[in-house]
Amino acid sequence: MNNVINLKVEFMKRKLMMFLSLFFLGIGIISAQTQVRGTVVDENGDPAIGATIQVKGTTQGTVTDIDGVFTLSAPSNSTLVVSYVGYETQELPVSANMRVELVPDSELLDEVLVVAFGTAKKSAFTGSAKVVDSEQLSKSQVTSVTNALAGAVPGLQLTSNSGAPGATSSIKIRGFSSLNAGNDPLIIVDGAPYSGDLSNLNPNDVESMTVLKDAASNALYGARGANGVIMITTKQAARKGGDAVITFDAKYGANTRALQHYDVITNPAQYYEMHYGALSRYHMNLGLSPEASWIKSNENLFGDQGNGGLGYNVYTYPEGQMLIGLNGKLNPEATLGRIENYRGKDYLLLPDDWEKAGTRTGMRQEYNLSVSGSDTKTTFFASLGYLNNEGITKASDMERLTTRLRADYQAKDWLKVGGNISYARFDQNALSNNGSSTSSGNIWAFTSQMPPIYPAYLRNPDGSIMVDSDGFEMMDYGNGTNAGRSRPFISDANPIMDSFLNTVNSEGNAFSSNGFANITFMPGLTLTINGTQNLDETRTTYVYNPYYGQFDTTGGTVSKSHSRTYDVNYQQLLNYSTYFGLHNFDALLGHEYFNSTYAYLYADKSKMFSQSNKELGGAIQDGQSAYSYKTRYNSEGYFTRLQYNYDNRIFASASYRRDASSRFHPDYRWGDFWSLGSAWLINQEEWFSADWVDELKLKASYGVQGNDNIGSYRYTDVFNITNSSGNIGTAFESKGTRDITWETNSNFNIGTEFSLFKRLSGSLEYYHRKTTDMLFSFSVAPSLGYSSYFDNIGDMYNTGVEFELAANIIKQRNFSWDVNLNLSTLKNEITLLHEDKKTASSYDAAGNEYKGYTSGNFFIAEDLSMFSWRLKEFAGIDEDGQSMWYKNIVDEEGNITGRETTATYADADYFVNNESTIPKMFGGFGTTVQAYGFDFNINFSYQIGGKQYDGTYRSFMSSPTGSNTGYNFHADLLKSWTPDNMSNEIPRFVFGDTYSAGASDRFLTDASYLNIENINLGYTLPSKWVRSMQINSIRLYGSLENVFYWSKRKGFDPRQSYSDTTNATYYSPMRTVSGGITLNF
Repeated sequence: MNNVINLKVEFMKRKLMMFLSLFFLGIGIISAQTQVRGTVVDENGDPAIGATIQVKGTTQGTVTDIDGVFTLSAPSNSTLVVSYVGYETQELPVSANMRVELVPDSELLDEVLVVAFGTAKKSAFTGSAKVVDSEQLSKSQVTSVTNALAGAVPGLQLTSNSGAPGATSSIKIRGFSSLNAGNDPLIIVDGAPYSGDLSNLNPNDVESMTVLKDAASNALYGARGANGVIMITTKQAARKGGDAVITFDAKYGANTRALQHYDVITNPAQYYEMHYGALSRYHMNLGLSPEASWIKSNENLFGDQGNGGLGYNVYTYPEGQMLIGLNGKLNPEATLGRIENYRGKDYLLLPDDWEKAGTRTGMRQEYNLSVSGSDTKTTFFASLGYLNNEGITKASDMERLTTRLRADYQAKDWLKVGGNISYARFDQNALSNNGSSTSSGNIWAFTSQMPPIYPAYLRNPDGSIMVDSDGFEMMDYGNGTNAGRSRPFISDANPIMDSFLNTVNSEGNAFSSNGFANITFMPGLTLTINGTQNLDETRTTYVYNPYYGQFDTTGGTVSKSHSRTYDVNYQQLLNYSTYFGLHNFDALLGHEYFNSTYAYLYADKSKMFSQSNKELGGAIQDGQSAYSYKTRYNSEGYFTRLQYNYDNRIFASASYRRDASSRFHPDYRWGDFWSLGSAWLINQEEWFSADWVDELKLKASYGVQGNDNIGSYRYTDVFNITNSSGNIGTAFESKGTRDITWETNSNFNIGTEFSLFKRLSGSLEYYHRKTTDMLFSFSVAPSLGYSSYFDNIGDMYNTGVEFELAANIIKQRNFSWDVNLNLSTLKNEITLLHEDKKTASSYDAAGNEYKGYTSGNFFIAEDLSMFSWRLKEFAGIDEDGQSMWYKNIVDEEGNITGRETTATYADADYFVNNESTIPKMFGGFGTTVQAYGFDFNINFSYQIGGKQYDGTYRSFMSSPTGSNTGYNFHADLLKSWTPDNMSNEIPRFVFGDTYSAGASDRFLTDASYLNIENINLGYTLPSKWVRSMQINSIRLYGSLENVFYWSKRKGFDPRQSYSDTTNATYYSPMRTVSGGITLNF
């Protein structure tokens, strides 16, 4: 019995010992885990935000917060792996309190450029390129992503004559390569040409834009690269490994008018007084006494425009008196507002603010959500974006929904595949007749030019707005409906009312997909196969109302059009990299095929059943105008590139492409394009010992490219199919030129890039672009059955200097200040013009003769810029205050012997003005400040020099005539010549002086400007405030876009165009003010 008990006791002891052993072993294991807290800083001691900390050999890890701090538990004998983009990965033993100082990785810090069919390190790149990254792009509130390039890229110019939602600026890189062919750069999205609407790309999806400017960088695009290339790269996964990154951004704001107002007359009394003065001086010049002129002018003031009448009287004053007194001032007893009876009905005539009636403050809201992540084999990026952007006029807005999914997968060691799919749904309302100063359908023609005396609405005597039988508020069309009064200024029109009832709506879809496969046959040898398709289709509906305006007798008209652009692009790229000692080689062989199809369909009907049914099936009367057509363009190219690198010091590149384009006859379809480039990193030489020089590179390149953007079917005769009395007929449209071919662009570039003191970097480059075989249209005798044909005859060059500088003024732990500046010069000149195009002669002020031809207000001739003005030359005013101009003195043999002045506009001669619309210098500058969680950024663009014609100012400075009355006046007319004020250069202001403001160089205006592109102010909350909410960071910010500009004259905007005159009747640029929040999880 005792033995049994002893055995049980012994057994219990052993169990207890085992339990205690396991217990203390667990304690030992637990005690072996160390709570690690540390800080990661960069080489300047500033916190490294988002550095990855991982326990080696495990999946356990974390990232640093905004202060560079991390915490995690790790075994006491383990190793931490610390990694951060741009710095060397470090492995460090665990300790309780750690401070990790990152070491820059010179290889990783070398900026990588997205270039033609691949990437390149900036230090080894022999060409000219500029990268605008996502951080810079995020500072701009733009609908079309390329609009964010304003002032950011040396050599790049943006112009735009529309500020409407969704409008995209015109882009020019290093000048103008052609007179008649396209000058726009090639757009590449994720490696493939993109011909869709850029406003369908969500700027929040864009990682970077790389602008390729010289032959070494874009010659591989052959036929399409002559005008430069913009490479748009969309976002990929943010980092390798770890949790997915989720980013949500929301902003809400308002759009207002950014175009300044001209200094016009805004007071009704002052306007009547000025107009009366013009009439009174006219009558006195005819011999009337001051009293008779006073009576006559008051009688004509409100009559028909043939006698100088304004049509409307909006003042009430005692019966028997005049509105304007003998002193030329408003009757002191006059009051604004006048009740008149017309056909038994009383109307209140009261002037309105037409801009207030026709414009608004538009609201802008935008939301973007993205998720990205990766593991050892897979990366993905997904996004969803929504934009609702109201314009500053009613019936102008844009709504856009976008989504994107980009992913790749390392299927095998030798195979990597991936895809990129995006979709955009858009719905846009727009105005019509943008920019036409006399159009009855252009709101801006009315809001910018209407004088302050005309009503916009029909009003009851109590001031309320009249309502018609259909429930619409009645607006004044100036056609007699308002108390029988007629408005001479664009009569029988009210585009504000029309914009309510007439609609122009475009809605559609844009779909893009890309797939690739990288096959590695052996180390250094990789085959890449890319396939891309873009589908962009738009359905546009025009509805013209049956109530008011030009279509009020049609019963309502609806027209439908549908356009579809479908592109496919296929690429096969074979890359081989190898080295022999210090000699490194990269070779590329490639083939590319591009095909684009555009289809268009149109039809219209009238007598609509209902304005709400905007389909053709809702109208009954066929407009007999249905038609459709399809065009197709394709190109194909074979190309190769060889890059050489000797010891990361000396670099060379050579490229060649043989291209074919469907725009040329099969016998002339192929062209050869090439480039050579070299670079030398002087600072890598052993003998170079300046420690303060981080990088010093010299580079040069030369190459030849082509431009096939000359239009379709220029090489063959084109006929239209017509209805010939019910039979099929043909009509000759254009004459073809069988051997028409590429415009050729030869491009030389030389420059230097530098980095100094680890704080200052920049570049200086000189370029010379020469275009040969420019396309021209040649006129022929009509008896030949056609009016003109095209041929390649003409040369031109562009040359300039580009300078860029970036400096880090202060860089401390909690404070940094950076500034940047770029400037560019540009000279454009035509060097060769075919003799058949020298159809006219024109002279400059010095008597030099130029032979060429006129193109609008420009004169095209050798030794001139393509945008050189040809205008009559203003010669001041004569003793009577009338405008004078210069005319040539010609002897009996027709030789010009001098010049003289004339007050007869028709006798004046046109002169070549050696001024051009092209500026002498342009660029941008900005600064960024970061301090204690706050960030501030401001960016400017500028232009110096050039002359632009101010058409709106000329209109405002004109005297009223019997055929042109009722528009507004500029306040400068208050300083015009009078017998008592003869010491000025502003001609007299007298009714009937038709040419007092005749078109001349008097209205050429200095095109210099300074524009605040954007201002951003943000604050990132301390991480300790947001950590408990499982949020990595929260940033609150305010943003202003297109803030303010200064130009030579208030209201004058030289940013509209280089190839046309400016005027204030285009859709105004919009200023956007927004507030937002960005959450990062």
